[in-house]
Amino acid sequence: MPSSPGSVIIFDPEALARGQAGLEEAMGAPGFWDDQAQAARISMEHARATRKLERYERLRHEYEDVKELLSFGEGELGAEIAEMVDSLEGELGHLQEDALFTGKYDAGDAILEIHSGTGGTDAQDWAEMLLRMYLRWASDRGFEHELLEASPGEEAGLKSATVAVRGENAYGVLKAERGVHRLVRQSPFDASHRRHTAFSQVVVAPLLPDDAPVEIDEADLRIDTYRASGAGGQHVNKTDSAVRITHLPSGIVVQCQNERSQTSNKQTALRILRSRLAELEEEKREAELARERGAAQDIGFGSQIRSYVLHPYQLVKDHRTDHEVGNAQSVLDGALDGFVQSYLLAKAAGKVL
Repeated sequence: MPSSPGSVIIFDPEALARGQAGLEEAMGAPGFWDDQAQAARISMEHARATRKLERYERLRHEYEDVKELLSFGEGELGAEIAEMVDSLEGELGHLQEDALFTGKYDAGDAILEIHSGTGGTDAQDWAEMLLRMYLRWASDRGFEHELLEASPGEEAGLKSATVAVRGENAYGVLKAERGVHRLVRQSPFDASHRRHTAFSQVVVAPLLPDDAPVEIDEADLRIDTYRASGAGGQHVNKTDSAVRITHLPSGIVVQCQNERSQTSNKQTALRILRSRLAELEEEKREAELARERGAAQDIGFGSQIRSYVLHPYQLVKDHRTDHEVGNAQSVLDGALDGFVQSYLLAKAAGKVL
């Protein structure tokens, strides 16, 4: 993965090894498991450090192997060398990507929310298309995902959807997608097949553990229950098991309907709310840093980050980085890594938030 001009990517294996040794020392201390939550966090950090060092060592060995083969000249080994170089570039890309995740929550899991915006039925259909795109992309990257809520539109598509995405650096990667996504196409819901523009909003928050220190005052909450929609069995459809929670001070609304009991849905919704509140604090911190360095890019729910044009031509363009792809269908099928990596590099260079 090439670096953008002006970007600085630092990977310090010696510092990482020292950190790994310190974590191992902490894990070997008497009473380490007395605090289960702390022990789990340290163990997770150790596992991540170990994976990064193993990736670095694998990359170093592959590099030495390629150098040795090249010393014999390409000849009949040309195809094998080309394959090894491709593998080497892929590993280097992952290593560079790892070095870009420096945020508090970057290494952890994420909550992905999609909300249909202006555009009526087309916007709701667009929200469902985005959900499909992200689920395919998450699967291709090896992330686990769980659909927590999906509210169907009146005629087609979705009003909203909430997905838990689990895997290493899931939040660090997915936060590249937060913002407003714009679709331009011939509408399948217009009898005259005129061109329509639709908008959907993507919200990304870190999926916090249950013991995360985010305090919520019950007096600040409005809790509504409603009948779950869609598939889920007779019990789900006949009882008001779905839960919607509104955090009055911030206006954040979260909901969950995937569990069979109202209590379970409430617990999950509260966890999502804690995650959204943590993300709100992260956005404020990033906005302050941006002001200090003079960055002009807006952040938050109102910023349009990407356009997907399907008619009269095909083009997907990110307005923050100018990265674009002419094969729009491949992007909608989950080929998002180019957009994500371009954003991460631009962010590391201080060009975007």
